[in-house]
Amino acid sequence: MNEQIDRIVTGGSGRRVRGPKFQPLRRASRVPVWGDLAIRLGLAIFLLAIVVVIHWWDREGLVDNLDGEVSFTDVVYFTMISVTTTGFGDIAPISDRARMVEAIIVTPIRFAVFFIFVGTAYNFIIKRSWEKFRMARIQEKLSDHIVVLGYGVSGSESVSELIERGTDPSDIVVIDPSEERLIEAEKLGCNIMAGDSTRNEILNAVRITKARNVLVSAGRDDTSILIVLTVRQLAPKVPISVVVRADDNESLARQAGADNVINPVRFTGLLLAGSAKGAHIADYLADLASVTGRVQLVEREVTEEECGCAITDLGTGGRGLRVYRDGKVLGFWEDECQNLLKGDIIVEIVPTENGEKRGDGHNGRK
Repeated sequence: MNEQIDRIVTGGSGRRVRGPKFQPLRRASRVPVWGDLAIRLGLAIFLLAIVVVIHWWDREGLVDNLDGEVSFTDVVYFTMISVTTTGFGDIAPISDRARMVEAIIVTPIRFAVFFIFVGTAYNFIIKRSWEKFRMARIQEKLSDHIVVLGYGVSGSESVSELIERGTDPSDIVVIDPSEERLIEAEKLGCNIMAGDSTRNEILNAVRITKARNVLVSAGRDDTSILIVLTVRQLAPKVPISVVVRADDNESLARQAGADNVINPVRFTGLLLAGSAKGAHIADYLADLASVTGRVQLVEREVTEEECGCAITDLGTGGRGLRVYRDGKVLGFWEDECQNLLKGDIIVEIVPTENGEKRGDGHNGRK
């Protein structure tokens, strides 16, 4: 099994692909940090050099109150104290032209250099410290949350459905390498992180061990299986659901540690086949899968009041379908379902608000 999984996650090359280190909350700049800093400093030095050239060209309009001679060193010195607005007064512009140069040319450059240094200080000190502080605050509150790894078509639909079902967006963490996708998740109120979900650093950053559920939809079966392996290694007890598209990868996903494996291609085939057998079967299946329909499938643990009752007498008023007991699946028609026990997991159909408003007749969906 390990050889099969290694073949899947390495693409047959024998070399395990490693993604880039994650950049929390925002997209990483294509220019490295030192490169960005060098560009800013280079631009500031270039602007200062322009001012030095201008002052040297117009040095006759300057006066040195100490020795009366303005040398190149004096020009460099005057440029620095002029741009930084220090102004000791030992060197000053005296001609009208020199003063106009200071007002029209040097002053805008002075502001440009000022904003360059302020922007640099903000990006490299204030902003990064603030982001680390915000991330630490978010991490403190992460517990019993849902982690969605991959925000493509399936991932985004699952997040929308979770919110529709009443999950607080602040209890959802979305990880995806695409900043454009994360912007959409952020608009919904979810916590977001840009990066590679196969990396331990990212999963530990979102406190994967304290998650309620992990939903994996990376878009590629090999990547999804590798993510499942990584999550299962870090969080052995957290339930994992994964989307795979190839039938032969379903068993690999389960062996990797997935509790639930969803094949959208197979589900689509079931809907198509159902529509061939009856005009309303596919419609009802889609109704069951979405909270916006008139009925909804719910999985829950049996309550104390329901212990000893039959599956047809549920306290919610729902229609019981299955009971999961000690790893065994029981249908509602089986005798064991006539006596519910503590610890049983029930799957039932309950009406949604849409169904309660219109009734559960046969007039179609909402």
